[in-house]
Amino acid sequence: MESHFFAYMYRLKYIERWSLMRNTTKETVAEHSFHVALLAHMLCEIGNSFFGRSYNADRAVTLALFHDATEVFTGDIPTPVKHHNPKMLASFREIEAMAAERLLGMVPEPLQASYAPLLGKPGSTLSEEDQLHHKIVKAADLLDAYLKCLTEVSTGNREFLVAKGQTEAAIEQLGLPETEWFLAHMAPSLGMTLDELS
Repeated sequence: MESHFFAYMYRLKYIERWSLMRNTTKETVAEHSFHVALLAHMLCEIGNSFFGRSYNADRAVTLALFHDATEVFTGDIPTPVKHHNPKMLASFREIEAMAAERLLGMVPEPLQASYAPLLGKPGSTLSEEDQLHHKIVKAADLLDAYLKCLTEVSTGNREFLVAKGQTEAAIEQLGLPETEWFLAHMAPSLGMTLDELS
C-alpha cells in the first residue's frame, strides 16, 4: 500500500505563516514546528529542573512536531481571522477536524493508533499525560509567536508591535512558571544582534 503521508508532511515547508503581516523574515509552518518542538523541550526541562515537574520532554517534542500538521490542507489561518467571532472559530475547528481525518487516513492502518493523538483526530482519547503536554505545546506555540514578534520589532518592523503585546498577554494567561522563567532568562537575547551576542 502506498502512503502519501510524508509527501504531505514535507509540504509544510511551503506553507507561509503571518500572511497578513509585512515580514522582514519569512517563516514556514515547517520552521515553526521545529521551533515549537525546541521550545517545548526546553519548557519541560525548565519545569523538571526548577519547578519539580515530571514532564516527558520527548513526548512533548513529538506532539509539537505534529501540532500544525493539518495546515498542509488548511494553510495557516491567521489568528485574527480564526478568532473573529465564535461562528468563524467553530467553522475553522470543523475544517481542521476534517483535515486531521484526511491526513490520518494516509497513515498505514497499523500505525494509525499512534498517529491519531498526534494529528488531533476528533474522538481520539488523550491520556492525562498528553493533556498536560498539550498545555506545554500551547505555551511553546505562543512563545514562538512572541519570539517572532520580538525579532521583527527589534529590526524596526512596527507591524508586529500589537501582536507582540497580545501574545505576551496570552502567555501570561496560561500561568505557567516555566514560560515566565524562559521569558526572564532566555527570550531577551533573541532581540540582540550577533555582535551583541558575541
